Amino acid sequence: MTALASPTLTMNDGREIPQLGFGVFTMSNEEAEASVKEALAVGYRHIDTAAVYGNEEGVRRGIEASGVDPSEIFLVTKLWNTDQGYDSTLRAFEESMQRLGRESIDLYLIHWSMPKRRLYPETWRAFLELKEQGRISSVGVANFPVEQLEDLVDGSGVAPVLNQIELHPHFNQPELRRVNAEMGVLTESWGPLSQGGDALTDPVITEIAKAHGATPAQTILAWHRQLGLVVIPKSVTPERIRENFESLQLTLTDDEVERITALDRGPEGRVSRDPADFNE
Repeated sequence: MTALASPTLTMNDGREIPQLGFGVFTMSNEEAEASVKEALAVGYRHIDTAAVYGNEEGVRRGIEASGVDPSEIFLVTKLWNTDQGYDSTLRAFEESMQRLGRESIDLYLIHWSMPKRRLYPETWRAFLELKEQGRISSVGVANFPVEQLEDLVDGSGVAPVLNQIELHPHFNQPELRRVNAEMGVLTESWGPLSQGGDALTDPVITEIAKAHGATPAQTILAWHRQLGLVVIPKSVTPERIRENFESLQLTLTDDEVERITALDRGPEGRVSRDPADFNE
């Protein structure tokens, strides 16, 4: 096993989260099982899944097959939109725990805010109850715009430990990152390599990567890390799983970080749905 280990960041509840994690978005159960096993063998200790991915059972099997003590793994899953609401959240949580083979989990996220439905306050109330019961160690959100994040915190008095959002060089959300930081909420990047976008072939990134003898993917992951972001790349290819983890060996200069950050295209750089308009 590699001697590399991800650095950790401290969340607002005092707990530590590995800064570099492994995502399993769009993977089948079989792909998730094989990929999680490989990722844990390489050295990842932070696994991110979601109920809607349909692969929580595969993640469980991958963890079991890895031989890594589950207590060493920071495990995350998410509540899907159709399960928002107090009672339905409690039911959905139990179903996720059954699929994951767990009694409790390190971090549970509200997957999308769905502003027009505005079920997130009562969903959050269920999250906080599960945390009080010791079933969830840390509570967070994903895809929460500034308005909904502020509403959630103002209404409950409890800030999420992190906000997982689409974030990559061409869409790096400076305003939301600023608000997250002001509230003590870590920013976590999903789609960090701009899946569906063209960040991996951006001339600035390829030039910086060449200067370091690194790949564009490693360069982008180092950029996320040096901005203080939690980041969860995904891959089903063993070589790329290893390559992404080895990005921990790369350190960019401040100027290189700034050059990559300057590639932001604002809303035009988004490759997924706008959370402010997503209510399904």
